[in-house]
Amino acid sequence: MTVEQAEVVVMGLGTGGEDLASRLVDSGMNVVGIEPSLVGGECAYWACIPSKIMIRAGNLLAEARRIDGVAGRAVVTPDWSPVAERIRAEATGGWDDSVAVARFEQRGGRFLRGSGRLTGPRSVVVGDTEIEASKGIVLATGSHPFIPPIPGLADVAYWTTHDAIQVETLPGSLVVLGGGAVGCELGQVFARFGVTVTIVEGRDRLLALEEPEASAVLESVFEREGIWVRTGRRAEHVAEVDGVIVVRLDDGTDVTADRVLVATGRSVDFSALGLDSAAIKLVDRHVVVDTNLKAAEGIWALGDITGQPMLTSVAVYQAAVIGDQLLGQNTVPADYRTMPRVTFTDPEIGTAGLSEAAAIEAGFDTATVVKQVPATFRGWLHGPGNDGVIKLVVDRADSTIVGATSVGPRGGDLMGMLSLAVHARLTIATLTSMMYGYPTFYGGIGEAIGAYGRGIGKVIDPDFVPGIRDLPPPS
Repeated sequence: MTVEQAEVVVMGLGTGGEDLASRLVDSGMNVVGIEPSLVGGECAYWACIPSKIMIRAGNLLAEARRIDGVAGRAVVTPDWSPVAERIRAEATGGWDDSVAVARFEQRGGRFLRGSGRLTGPRSVVVGDTEIEASKGIVLATGSHPFIPPIPGLADVAYWTTHDAIQVETLPGSLVVLGGGAVGCELGQVFARFGVTVTIVEGRDRLLALEEPEASAVLESVFEREGIWVRTGRRAEHVAEVDGVIVVRLDDGTDVTADRVLVATGRSVDFSALGLDSAAIKLVDRHVVVDTNLKAAEGIWALGDITGQPMLTSVAVYQAAVIGDQLLGQNTVPADYRTMPRVTFTDPEIGTAGLSEAAAIEAGFDTATVVKQVPATFRGWLHGPGNDGVIKLVVDRADSTIVGATSVGPRGGDLMGMLSLAVHARLTIATLTSMMYGYPTFYGGIGEAIGAYGRGIGKVIDPDFVPGIRDLPPPS
């Protein structure tokens, strides 16, 4: 066994771990980074980055199909090959991380390929090398696709998100198990390229963690685009019959397709990390950390293993909090109040803070503001593809905004303003006092709260009652 010395060991170089390790190296620290898979992790190779290339391509097809009746006529012929080539060549480098590894080593980091295991509060073993860390160890080991124990599923050639991202030739039909963000994003992309798609979701609506208004808009769009949605149903058995995959649902009906995509979430595996050797506690399948992300003295954790939403933004944010501590800079405890997230369907669904239901559960006396995007100035002008809704959740006690949802064209980008409102605890009165650019999608927020354009929804849609629902006028 070779013994090496380092100041910091980062176990896992996904987006958060790589970001932290690189920052520490750039600051002059002796850092060892350990990664069994690809440096950059899921986001770079099988999720955020390549999936957005797919989504961009699908959205272009959808926009072309909206030309008829607005700007002439268009004939659209989908072709998956340039999408697959761009993902392979431009986004992932053929799923080769040699450039990322070289970049880290050229900065001065020490890279070890393998799975690390804690052997004490200051030591990690990977392969036949033991590293002793003088300043600390960071656990950033991530997660993997969760495969539900559905009878027969293991006997068919199902896809995980890895397979879906790497596909070169599309199937004729696809059953997506899971109607969360990933299932909805990929399902819509494949449908726009001509695949017959059915989404099966066990809960009563798509995107069940988001506002019901968001789910309703997306389900309406999916129906219009020919995507079959089976909510409130669970897969009970999977089998391949004469080359076709048959998924038996819990109501006794069958759904058939050429392929099955499992998009039922992600899970973590702590079995080989040696957590007991460092007295690290687990609760509900996540590492227990304090507000500074400390799991034990000299050990921090970030990303999917911390029990927070499994988002790249969370991991990168946590990496910054840990980096400040290790570098002796001003330390601000982790604050998850804002928690911005985006589902990159069309329409996009951006969310920050609490949903109405979560706010009520948390004890807030809530009021809500709801505005349909087609009943805003810009939404009406936009025309085809303007499906959406803006929703604000307000604490009546002080009129601060505790949650917001923006569904519609560039709905994720609208969350820049609304995330700031939640983070800074802005009041409805503050947003009402602003001047809004005209005509803009973000101006719809101003219309919703009565900052300008009072009653415009009635002009555009006589049956729609615009603006504030159950909220006293701002003071």
